[in-house]
Amino acid sequence: MEKLIFISNDDGHAAGGVNQLAEMMRQYGDVFVVAPDSGRSGASMSISSHSPVRNTLIRHEESTDTKGSLTVWACSGTPNDCTKMAFEVLLPRRPDLVLGGINHGENCAVNAHYSGTMSIALEGCIKMVPSIAFSSGKTAEDADFSYMQPYICRIVENVLVNGLPTGVCLNVNIPDVNEVKGIKICHMGMGDWHEEWQERDHPRGGKYYWIAGYYAPYDPSDTGSDTWAYEHGYAAITPLQLDMTAKSFVDKAREQFEI
Repeated sequence: MEKLIFISNDDGHAAGGVNQLAEMMRQYGDVFVVAPDSGRSGASMSISSHSPVRNTLIRHEESTDTKGSLTVWACSGTPNDCTKMAFEVLLPRRPDLVLGGINHGENCAVNAHYSGTMSIALEGCIKMVPSIAFSSGKTAEDADFSYMQPYICRIVENVLVNGLPTGVCLNVNIPDVNEVKGIKICHMGMGDWHEEWQERDHPRGGKYYWIAGYYAPYDPSDTGSDTWAYEHGYAAITPLQLDMTAKSFVDKAREQFEI
């Protein structure tokens, strides 16, 4: 049986990133896309708990001698809804791989916590399927992500053969550079957003706000972080895990709080 690769994103089913990634993956088997009907950037792991969710079949292409089939659905929910919907309702069988992306914009460091793209890999991880999130420094709607293909394929081929540890997924960020220097395995960078809210005067009175701001790492010289690798021209791979337990504090916490 052909391998089945599930893909979603947070930029919407019509976005260039998800469609280019889907075509890249057809060399490995059948590709099944369930993606939001419009952009859902910053959705993180949110779900649609207060409104119904609908699905629309966008297209289906049969397999050929050289590439697997392609099925694309649009879902009215969040990226996490899309992934849950795929597993529970739409997928014809359990997938061999879950991919998020290609995201139009990077998701390095603590920004992974906000990312709808990353939520797809985390949900796939919860389902115990090897999962990867791919993001690019390119942000334009018509961006060409073909420069990422050698790195995406190298990573995907490795995971298809070797798998990933239970509870672990990969956050992959590839910068928008003329020549990627290579691949680095990194830890999640630490930092924070500043001046996040832009205040505007509403023409009918009162104030309103747009979220914006800029991100700054706590330690720009941390050469082991994904932020440093990404900003210095490397494809950054950060292994992330579902278990968020602060294991270094467990023993101390027992001393402080247990009775």
